[in-house]
Amino acid sequence: MHGCGNGSWIAGSPQKGVESMGNDAKKAEQAGWSRKVADMILGQADSDGFHDYPLERWAYVPGMLLMAMARAGIQLEDARYYDFMQRHMDRYIGADGMIAGYSLEEYNLDQINQGKNLFYQLERTGDSRYAKAADTLAAQLIGQPRTSEGGFWHKKVYPFQMWLDGLYMASPFLAEYAKVFERPELTDEVARQLLLVESKTRDKRTGLLRHGWDESREQEWADSITGVSPHVWSRAMGWYAMAMVDSLEHFPITHPQRGTIIGIFQRMCHALAAVQEPESGLWYQVLDQGSRKGNYLEASGSIMFVYAMAKGLRLRYLEPVFRTAMQRGYEGIIGRLVTEDEQGVHLHQICNGAGLSKDRNGSFDYYISEAVVSDHYMGIGPLLLASLEVERYLGRSGER
Repeated sequence: MHGCGNGSWIAGSPQKGVESMGNDAKKAEQAGWSRKVADMILGQADSDGFHDYPLERWAYVPGMLLMAMARAGIQLEDARYYDFMQRHMDRYIGADGMIAGYSLEEYNLDQINQGKNLFYQLERTGDSRYAKAADTLAAQLIGQPRTSEGGFWHKKVYPFQMWLDGLYMASPFLAEYAKVFERPELTDEVARQLLLVESKTRDKRTGLLRHGWDESREQEWADSITGVSPHVWSRAMGWYAMAMVDSLEHFPITHPQRGTIIGIFQRMCHALAAVQEPESGLWYQVLDQGSRKGNYLEASGSIMFVYAMAKGLRLRYLEPVFRTAMQRGYEGIIGRLVTEDEQGVHLHQICNGAGLSKDRNGSFDYYISEAVVSDHYMGIGPLLLASLEVERYLGRSGER
């Protein structure tokens, strides 16, 4: 099941329909939420510095959490956070560079995401085993099954399907790999993937992107003419928004498609700002259905949009006019979806997971039927990433 965090969460409990969690926008003005979240994650570790969930297997959700902790360690100048990532990654990377629990022949884009941490490790240590592990993941992408126009299948078991989710899993990794190992043709590949999926999934009326596209038009969820799925799932667009800013960071400024991708990113952010819920500053689970009965303001997608906008503003991919949407979104997250107690920070209204398959048909009723939980790493990881970016953009990193 894609996008689900593998059915596990910490202190998870249904929170669907909760419109306000404290509703205190002033909380968002306090700096240091990144440190609070990182400390909460560390506080859940056992005496050896590990806890069960990130070690469950090589997978995209723990990989994202570890990347967030590594960035926290660097930005907040606290080695404890970075070391947390290092310890966990070294449980997977063998002396020969082999990755425990990984199978190249699955051709599963989800399995690339955790590899983003390898570049931190390689830069810090120079250890060749991290380069070998990165080579293996790049080899998967070079041989990844493709659509007739060269788009990566999301997984071998999902033939001729491109999902927005997969762009985040693979594109930033491949863009950084291309830069580190001087493989410019792979930067071209990243550009092709980002542009192709946008051209196939974008709704011209709203500017929003549908969750998936089936070139074969065989899937139950695929439109018989266009091949796209019926609706716009918030977190799917969140994955794609993050993929764009994280990939662009590694593009040479002279790349012929860099400007086009930046322009498409800005156009997409205009579409997102247009559907931002006015009172809360948050975004709905099903973006193209607004306040339709049953729809709800969802945490992970909202956080991903804030992250992408904050990073886009910092790197000047976005015009300053987007600062208002970004800040309103962040204030809504902290003021309405975050609570604190003696155990630390809690995040609510996280969609536990969604995907596309025979029993997951991409309908509105399907997306709102998935479980809604609290404190899932699917939301906690992006919350740490977004807090770091907001604090960095606003120049308040590390304040308490």
